[in-house]
Amino acid sequence: MTVFATPTADFRQQFVEFAIRQEALCFGEFKTKAGRLSPYFFNSGLFSDGESLAQLTHFYAQAALASGLKIDTVFGPAYKGITLAAGTAMAMANLGHNRPFCYNRKEAKDHGEGGLIVGAPLSGNVLIVDDVISDGASKRESVDLILAAGATPIGVLIALDRQEIGAKADSTQSAAQEFNQTTGIPVIAVATLADIVAYLEKNAETKQSDKLQAIEAYRKQYGAAI
Repeated sequence: MTVFATPTADFRQQFVEFAIRQEALCFGEFKTKAGRLSPYFFNSGLFSDGESLAQLTHFYAQAALASGLKIDTVFGPAYKGITLAAGTAMAMANLGHNRPFCYNRKEAKDHGEGGLIVGAPLSGNVLIVDDVISDGASKRESVDLILAAGATPIGVLIALDRQEIGAKADSTQSAAQEFNQTTGIPVIAVATLADIVAYLEKNAETKQSDKLQAIEAYRKQYGAAI
């Protein structure tokens, strides 16, 4: 049974440890979408049972509350964002912050309740919840939906920020930084690459030093300025 605790200052380190234990965060050699050989890989799809999803979204809720944003509605873009938004809203309620949630359909429904949005109305200050951010295109679609409904997008909450520059030759910022610069909307991560490094440094005596060295080398080559 998952026991929900109040938010703690070290929830980010706890999340990294949880992701490793769940094997959603793996170390080795992995080819990224940008064609880079990364020494680590994060796959949120491996939080695929009730227990792990409940724990994952509890970390999301802690990050949402720690952000200090005034959140009126939680929104999950289809498809991965649907369960994440629902779970985050439930976890926030468990922490004493009950908020409505909704998500979008890929195509508008012309019968029944109709429309693109399922769940609560898009209103007030809306937090977008998803797994990761790559080029930011899907997040911009969410922003457009929220603005069209007369609501205000106040942040994007993701599980992990890789904090690395984009694939373009002239990229100097991470996807999260670029999204923030072009939209004015902050990207909040449950954890970042810096948190992974901090965890490995703390646990270097448990055969983590080789992983740490590989990540530090990768970050030196591809890391965005923080």
